[in-house]
Amino acid sequence: MKIMKRYALLLLLAFASLQLLCFAADDDVVFYDSFEESFDGRWIVSDKDDYKGVWKHSKSEGHDDYGLLVSEMAKKYAIVKELDEAVNLKDGTTVLQFETRLQGGLECGGAYLKYLSPQDAGWKPKEFDNESPYSIMFGPDKCGATNKVHFILKHKNPKSGEYIEHHLKYPPSVPSDKLTHVYTAILKPDNEVSILIDGEEKKKASFLSAEDFEPPLIPSKTIPDPDDKKPEDWDERAKIPDPDAVKPEDWDEDAPMEIEDEEAVKPEGWLDDEPDEIDDPEATKPEDWDDEEDGEWEAPKIENPKCEIAPGCGEWKRPMKRNPAYKGKWSPPLIDNPSYKGIWKPQEIPNPSYFELEKPDFDPIAAIGIEIWTMQDGILFDNILIAKNDKVAESYRETTWKPKFEVEKEKQKAEDEAADSARLAGFQRKVFDVLYKVADTPFLSKYKHQILDLIEHAETQPNLTIGVLVSIVVIILTIFFKLIFGGKKQPRVEKKPEVAETSNGEGSSGEKAEEAEKEEAAAAPRRRRRDN
Repeated sequence: MKIMKRYALLLLLAFASLQLLCFAADDDVVFYDSFEESFDGRWIVSDKDDYKGVWKHSKSEGHDDYGLLVSEMAKKYAIVKELDEAVNLKDGTTVLQFETRLQGGLECGGAYLKYLSPQDAGWKPKEFDNESPYSIMFGPDKCGATNKVHFILKHKNPKSGEYIEHHLKYPPSVPSDKLTHVYTAILKPDNEVSILIDGEEKKKASFLSAEDFEPPLIPSKTIPDPDDKKPEDWDERAKIPDPDAVKPEDWDEDAPMEIEDEEAVKPEGWLDDEPDEIDDPEATKPEDWDDEEDGEWEAPKIENPKCEIAPGCGEWKRPMKRNPAYKGKWSPPLIDNPSYKGIWKPQEIPNPSYFELEKPDFDPIAAIGIEIWTMQDGILFDNILIAKNDKVAESYRETTWKPKFEVEKEKQKAEDEAADSARLAGFQRKVFDVLYKVADTPFLSKYKHQILDLIEHAETQPNLTIGVLVSIVVIILTIFFKLIFGGKKQPRVEKKPEVAETSNGEGSSGEKAEEAEKEEAAAAPRRRRRDN
């Protein structure tokens, strides 16, 4: 029933999302690739020698949905898809979105996309590599201390003509699981960019803010003068030694830090003539030992057994103690420097590269490339989208990503619960083993049957394990306190003479029966329920 409800929910989500998609204008979708068909003939694999990684058209694990797969470990990969028409990022909203699934995890490698500049910037599809110029780089990257979803903008300085990489500050982290995740970057006409993971906004920034990009797109108005030099008489010392200070007459710089303790006395029984180590008397020279080749044989040393029972062996020396007269090297106290001018900095001059900017001067996107070096295989790219409307991107998330993600999440949840259950069962087995050993303890013999009943009850209902532990601890503590503080004294009962006379045999027989019953309880075999 639960499975039927789950699939009904997925169908409902798919139907609702399909309706959203139908209302989206075709003009809003600039590029989309679902990889349901092979990438051969549509995407171009780089011919560069460094890029030996093999791309495969493969299904996502557990789905009938295809994607572009990184198939080998510790390889470089490069593949590119030319767009029919370059995308102008200066007009309106632009949405960059794609799915990736790290099926083998991601310890060290990238899973990002590069949105490439037109080829007249100096690159060719067959020669695509890490030097190929791009406008935006976006997506997961993780290795060592690096764990971020990159958003890097390459922007041309109109004054210098130089292209500079501007990195988004404090980007979100990469999800650590092996599920399918969808990454979305929304570039808005108000100079804002939003980074979404699985449809949830994780970061919002302004292209023109120095707080959001490093280095900032707009350079500072001034820069330190590179030709300015610190004056020779510039004094940066805030404190200086007091020139009027004089070393005290009783200050002895030569006094040692430690001296012998004259009050120390050699311990009684100290063996002055015994060495700390002696030749091993049981050692014998090996039969194959050759004195000419191996040298004169010497027995290995062992600790002197006489020194183990004595306070010490060898020459006794007084221990050292701190010298009360020690003061160390004298130095004058520090005073404020009357010539102090502060830390010198070069003077600021107008920045020749400074420019004002109302909107970023984005290069158009002419192609989409994946150029990565990864230690893991199993990275799957899917549903790559460029759109001019964030609602369109949302509808694609609902129809292509969410149904897969919900199935994967449920499967992962079931696997995690099974693993947790297995770990708990292993822990409980160890607990029960310990409890059975506790039940065999002689001083608990009176309560052995009670403890065994509790343990067997817990084995049939593992959720009672904690309660059983508490019960047994209470029993042990009760016995412990009785042993320490003693039980309540029983009132003394005087035996009637006639009872003693008439039950001489019967009384002893009853006592023996009672003792036999106790011995039988103590010697009762341990009961344990075992699974066949």
